[in-house]
Amino acid sequence: MAQSPAAPGTTPLERSGSFSVKTLMVEVTAGPDAGLRVEAPEDRLTVGTARANHLVLSDPTVSRFHLELSNEKAGIWVRDLGSRNGTLAAEVLIECARIPVGTELLVGRSRLRVYDGAERKVDGHDAPVLVDLLGDDRSMRRLMGTIRRVASTSLPCLITGESGTGKELLARALHAQSDRAARPFVVVDCGALTPSVMASALFGHERGAFTGAEQRRAGAFERAHGGTLLLDDVGELSLELQPQLLGVLERKRFVALGGSQEQEADVRVIAATSRDLRGEVNRGAFREDLYHRLAVVTLGVPALRDRMADLPLLAEHFFREAGGSQPFDTVFKPAVLEQMARHGWPGNVRELRNFVEAMVVMGELPQQTTVSPSSLGLALPGELLEKSYAAARAEVLNAFEQRYLSHLLAGTHGNVSGAARRASMDRSYLIKLLEKHALK
Repeated sequence: MAQSPAAPGTTPLERSGSFSVKTLMVEVTAGPDAGLRVEAPEDRLTVGTARANHLVLSDPTVSRFHLELSNEKAGIWVRDLGSRNGTLAAEVLIECARIPVGTELLVGRSRLRVYDGAERKVDGHDAPVLVDLLGDDRSMRRLMGTIRRVASTSLPCLITGESGTGKELLARALHAQSDRAARPFVVVDCGALTPSVMASALFGHERGAFTGAEQRRAGAFERAHGGTLLLDDVGELSLELQPQLLGVLERKRFVALGGSQEQEADVRVIAATSRDLRGEVNRGAFREDLYHRLAVVTLGVPALRDRMADLPLLAEHFFREAGGSQPFDTVFKPAVLEQMARHGWPGNVRELRNFVEAMVVMGELPQQTTVSPSSLGLALPGELLEKSYAAARAEVLNAFEQRYLSHLLAGTHGNVSGAARRASMDRSYLIKLLEKHALK
């Protein structure tokens, strides 16, 4: 596939497999840990009392995961992670803000001063494709480089990102690049099943284990033996089941429901979530020890709005995948790409894919510069009007469902129960629609 030019307004991309990032340094100027000074290994740094942070404080008024700092092109950003006492700068409570170098932050009874760190090289992937992952933006090439480095290990990985960013694709790339690639890749949706059904889905059950268990069923850990198990939407896992999962991860053994014989859990566990589990730990909704077990390696998938240089590349890929045969630049002219680049894409790559697929089904995009994804479907192409009522209605309804469901999921950060409430529809029916459109 030929590579498309960058979207209007984007900067030329680096072509080498590595690039420089600026690290962060934080000094504790007051509080129980005054004098402590830490530099991040790369361009992100977290602060809190949990051992997984870069800067670990002993101040009891600081949350386990209190705040995250990132050094970006636009400057240093601070984001509070749902802490108990908040993060303040100049007596202003901060949720997410850009701060100048030298800013002093108040967290609990501690004061922190933030500095720029040194320039460091980060290894990235030297091609825009890795298995089914596609992206030429620096953030994606950096992510692909990390995948290649950690794929050969069996370390648990936590994949984070908004709904529609492609977390399952990333998990599949990890599996495909590993020495487990020839073994099974099994997915369990932690948000789609009740706790009682989830236990059986994970560990299996013996015949007669409960009412209705008429035959033995192998659970995900058994079916994924030797391979990879993806726990999708792991943030939805009930507190009741979290200790059981933690036990399996620690002992690498499990027992099926109604059984007595332990079985080996030879699997690589990858968890994915659109929630920030660090905030869930602070709220007591997710166990800290389970978080540490799952987040040995954390991979964050960027939102589409943060990698707009990839929009033409992705749009052409989806266009060809959906059967588009015209020259790409005659359909997606510069004015169209510019309009698309201004769209927020709350549904991320999934929304872009649905938009392009619906466009292929419904005909070419209007050529006027007022076209935007939000206007798709308001004008019916002539060839659609020539079809039977049933066929034309089915195509329009299909395009509407894809757009509506993508937007619905984006608005609830992938939470199906919340999406069902927002849409005033039955949860089971929503799940059927999501499966129909490959959105779950």
